[in-house]
Amino acid sequence: MASDPTARPELGNIVVGVDGSPSARTAALWAAAEADQRGRPLRLVHAVDTDRRALFANADTIQTVREAGRDLLTETANAVHECFPDLTVTRELSRQEPIAGLRASAGRRGTIVVGHRGLGGFSTLMLGSVGLGVAARADVPVIVVRGESERPEAGSVTAAVSDATDLGWLLFAAAEADARKAVLRLVSVWNVLTHVGRVATMLDDLDGIARARVQQVKDLADQVREVYPDLIVGHHVETGTSTPGILIEASVHTDLVVMGRGRRPLGIGPSLGRVAHTLIHHAHCPVEIVPSSFAAGDDESGESGATTG
Repeated sequence: MASDPTARPELGNIVVGVDGSPSARTAALWAAAEADQRGRPLRLVHAVDTDRRALFANADTIQTVREAGRDLLTETANAVHECFPDLTVTRELSRQEPIAGLRASAGRRGTIVVGHRGLGGFSTLMLGSVGLGVAARADVPVIVVRGESERPEAGSVTAAVSDATDLGWLLFAAAEADARKAVLRLVSVWNVLTHVGRVATMLDDLDGIARARVQQVKDLADQVREVYPDLIVGHHVETGTSTPGILIEASVHTDLVVMGRGRRPLGIGPSLGRVAHTLIHHAHCPVEIVPSSFAAGDDESGESGATTG
């Protein structure tokens, strides 16, 4: 993370949540590949929530839960080592509940990876409550792993941009593309219906507004190229009436979709906009959510002090 908005951001260590579900196993292997590309270690986290369980469960039950958690971590670590024998992998059995445990393990600079469906999911299209909670509340980037596990690489990273204020988190998308030696595509959706009935439409013609959006996206692309001169950066403004629908369609042809997440209103409660919420439920590839506070270099980390065992 870097506070200089024109500096190359540093991609942090990878923390992935494992819970025994097929989705979590897929996420762990994807996270291992991501860590390998970044040249960073991988941390496997299983949150057994024994701090809360201790209020109503006996000691034998708690011990059984912890032993099962250790076995799961060992099994997952072995699966990762089979694919990435040189990757540094650590394991953590957290006493906290899953959301707090993952946030604590990631600290101030890590990236959290979760599967798109936990053990309690009802449909393969539904994101589990843990994944949704982490994506909405974490102070660090969160990647929700979606799509086919054997999906061929497209060689591109797509950033869903809107205006000039997106540059901070956009550089993280550029860093992701750079680590993959992939193309970065900036996609912005211009929805004419959002301007209907506004004062702006009485002052400027719609074509003029559209041209201004195209120029904003071009300017963003130029700024990225200044920081990453060797990176191929494309930009496109798509016209349509459904921003989530267009981005979901774009996810078919890319390896990772990256988008920013605004600050929480008044600093409380989760903040995950309609577009991000829809995308992480229905995208055809992994989706990375980067909080604006993290991109700006704000010192606002979440919980700390994860326990191991």
